[in-house]
Amino acid sequence: MPPSDSKTDETAVASPTLSPDNIVDVTVHPLVLLSAADHYHRVARNTRKRAVGVLLGSVMKGNVDATNSFAVPFEEDLKNPSIFYLDHNYLENMLAMFRKINAKERVVGFYSTGPQIRPNDLRIHSMLKRFVPAGTAVPPVFVVIDVRPDQQSIPTTAYKVVEEVDTNPVTGGSEMKKTFAHVPSLIGALEAEEVGVEHLLRDINDPTVSTVANLIKAKMSGLGTLTEKLVEMKDYLEAVVEGRIKVNQTIIGNMQTIMNLLPNLNVDELVKALLVKTNDMYLVIYLSALIRSVMALHDLVSNKIKYMDTEHDTPAANAADEKNDATTKTDADDKKDDATSTTNKQ
Repeated sequence: MPPSDSKTDETAVASPTLSPDNIVDVTVHPLVLLSAADHYHRVARNTRKRAVGVLLGSVMKGNVDATNSFAVPFEEDLKNPSIFYLDHNYLENMLAMFRKINAKERVVGFYSTGPQIRPNDLRIHSMLKRFVPAGTAVPPVFVVIDVRPDQQSIPTTAYKVVEEVDTNPVTGGSEMKKTFAHVPSLIGALEAEEVGVEHLLRDINDPTVSTVANLIKAKMSGLGTLTEKLVEMKDYLEAVVEGRIKVNQTIIGNMQTIMNLLPNLNVDELVKALLVKTNDMYLVIYLSALIRSVMALHDLVSNKIKYMDTEHDTPAANAADEKNDATTKTDADDKKDDATSTTNKQ
């Protein structure tokens, strides 16, 4: 075999193709979340715009680990989705500087503050492919980071680009098209990042809120997230019945598994136990509110008494008391002089 053919074969083996099947899950670190939130508040707060940036990190056995990110100048026309601008020169310069700081970090994808997928995301994904290092088997991922403060669920949603065969029901022909497929996303952190997040949460934590109130708030948050997921499942099933979405057997299987895991609540003993526990919780909440009110009234009365004592101890109060004493003494002397004059006259 000629040497040139051998080199060609070695190159083909050393350069695997980008396959979305190689992606297992995506882990987003707190630094990425903070950077995306800061980027959004700087350029797109109180507007209909979104912020777009590049994710940096590493890939190990299909597990994408996004440990860092940076913002990219991005503009798009809201009326015409096909028109957008992404600064390539800025992106190349930032990548070169990040390589000097940490050579192990490479481009693993891009993020958007969404909160939904937009038509330009597929084109951005295609453009970002050329910044992926050669010999990489995992293509870039797309992560939607929801920065809205009213969201109670995990703020990240990861996607990969897959090719599907779309059949035209009118002509009967088929064509290949690219679309986004969901990938499991996680929130992970190193030990140093966990310490930093704990210090940030200390400033956010409200010490006036009791533990019971925190537990109730967490329960309400969990129930709200469960409601959102159930509504999402209901919308999906309705879309499948109406024929707007193709049936995905994996999703249907997961729904069936969830339904099978639900406990049977039509048991009298379980209903009674739930009612007793609920009543106990409400009793604790009532007593806590009552004790807090009594303590607040006690503090109010104590402050009032202390304030009145302070007023009596002020120089102005002392001067007023001396003046009153002097006036009382003068009146007494006048009465004494009048009594003495009356006696002399008699």
